Amino acid sequence: MPSPRILLLTLLALLGFAGNSLLCRAALKSGALDPGTFTSVRLLSGALMLWLLVRLGRRRPEGNWRSALALFAYAAGFSFAYVQLDTGTGALLLFGAVQVGMLGAGWWRGERLNGLQVLGMALVVGGLLVLLLPGASAPDPLAALLMLGAGLAWALYSVLGQHASDPLAATAGNLLRATPLALLVSGLLLADARWDAPGLGYAVLSGALASGVCYAIWYSLLHDLSAVQAGTVQLSVPILAALGGTLLLAEPFTLRLALVSVAVLGGVALVLRARARA
Repeated sequence: MPSPRILLLTLLALLGFAGNSLLCRAALKSGALDPGTFTSVRLLSGALMLWLLVRLGRRRPEGNWRSALALFAYAAGFSFAYVQLDTGTGALLLFGAVQVGMLGAGWWRGERLNGLQVLGMALVVGGLLVLLLPGASAPDPLAALLMLGAGLAWALYSVLGQHASDPLAATAGNLLRATPLALLVSGLLLADARWDAPGLGYAVLSGALASGVCYAIWYSLLHDLSAVQAGTVQLSVPILAALGGTLLLAEPFTLRLALVSVAVLGGVALVLRARARA
């Protein structure tokens, strides 16, 4: 059983992950900030925060361009998708795509699913397909595809960084490389740019705290949590995001989203349980 300190830090990290969805949606919901500017400010704030943390530890940023491109694709797809998605729907699509991407990478490297894992994967894919079916509460198709792409990009980023000797320094370097790409997109979309003080504040909080600081907390926890524990606790992120969107942003928590959440998160739990037994 992890210590109370580990449990508290884990909760803070998970709240930060859910907070990224809430802060992005809050910045974009009123139209006060465009997604290109949000992405640029978020990545720049996160890069500066992690650069400072790395330098305080007397280290240097690391990383590589492949990982930076994957990180940029995740951040950009995430921001542009949330123009049309509710917080909970976006988090569920993102989380489901991440899990499918990670399991696909494992299969490519020779890992094979057993019967329980196949059932879990079927629940994940089936739940996402049900969420995307036409209907009154179905998400915008283009926005859904962007968020699914963002999830796959984050899965690729995670796979590329699995063997990093210093994950914090690697993430700092990748953020520093990804920031100019985001600034380039913002420049190309300058005619559509808009911002105000609250929107910029949300973006800075998302980058510096919900991304930068919470990533640092999460990386520190990976020495104390097993892989199964680390994967399992993240099952709460889409639910936290959905509840936050309902309570703070007055977004509906539909029956469709609730049922799909049970299917997707239950499917991932089956996969993780099977891995634990193996």
